[in-house]
Amino acid sequence: MAVPPDPTVNPPAPYDAVFYVSFGGPEGMEDVMPYLDNVLRGKHVPEERKLEVAHHYESFGGISPINAQNREVIAALRDELAARGHALPVYFGNRNWHPTIPDALRRMWEDGIRRPLAFVTSAFSCYSGCRQYRENLRDGLAAIGRDDHTIDKIRVFYNHPGFIDSSADRVRDAYARVPEDLRDRMQLLFTAHSIPIAMARTSRYEEQLREACRLVGEAVGDPDWRLVYQSRSGPPAQPWLEPDICEVLPGIRRGGARAVVIMPIGFVSDHLEVLYDLDTEAREVCEEEGLFLARAGTVGAHPRYVAMIRELIEERLADNPTRLAIGRFGPSHDVCPPGCCAYQPTRPPAAAARAP
Repeated sequence: MAVPPDPTVNPPAPYDAVFYVSFGGPEGMEDVMPYLDNVLRGKHVPEERKLEVAHHYESFGGISPINAQNREVIAALRDELAARGHALPVYFGNRNWHPTIPDALRRMWEDGIRRPLAFVTSAFSCYSGCRQYRENLRDGLAAIGRDDHTIDKIRVFYNHPGFIDSSADRVRDAYARVPEDLRDRMQLLFTAHSIPIAMARTSRYEEQLREACRLVGEAVGDPDWRLVYQSRSGPPAQPWLEPDICEVLPGIRRGGARAVVIMPIGFVSDHLEVLYDLDTEAREVCEEEGLFLARAGTVGAHPRYVAMIRELIEERLADNPTRLAIGRFGPSHDVCPPGCCAYQPTRPPAAAARAP
């Protein structure tokens, strides 16, 4: 009996390039406000919040490390692909800053590329982490007059063994920095970017985050972990995922912990939100509370993470691919079904939007 094709898995296609797609970040003070205008366009974020975030960038000279870190991963990926005999060029484009997605696509077409495969630096499913990137790719094609083309996107990888293994390595590195006399009173915290609850309800974001935390916790032998959130940017009247890490830390200290290990599992690079929200704000709270803080790095250019990207590319090149995933849920779909991660922001009441 013939088995009908799975509509959520793309058939093999002759891809001729890899398109590495990320969020983007400013690379100087003159970039900060235009960059934030791009990020916050249509999101009804109070002006006070935008200026607050701009001040965060000022503390770092207006430079987010994200672009440099992405270029490091891309260089490693090119070497990884070449070592495995894949003659695929890798292009780089961002949602919110240069090089932009349309600019990268324009360059591809000038170079004769017609079938790029997109890897997006978001491990989890939600509107801003998946569907919006697919919309960005569609709009980028339209911007260069290629509406008749489509770009396939690699599946989310929250439960890929390469992501879990490299995340667990970062946690182990942080554990090693905790003084021995504090290790029996240590709390492991995973953080992720908070999103509006309305957005979370149309995706598997929370479920996937908790599964990734569980898998990393098992890998490092620490089942006593907590998932908390950071980087909220919406108006006060709009409910977002909680609790915020800085609100949780005092209670951890009162509960008897003397050290915390913070792993930003919702991010793949140590960009400015990680540096400011964790290395500045959360660290200040820990110092006030008398908590020793060891902040685990993100996966960054960890060799196992880079190998994971190559494995995901090979998965889409193979006739009968091995689709690696661990845990309870199996590999995510390659082709998003209609309505997947749909989200339509609602404008808050005017008074609430102006609230400090």
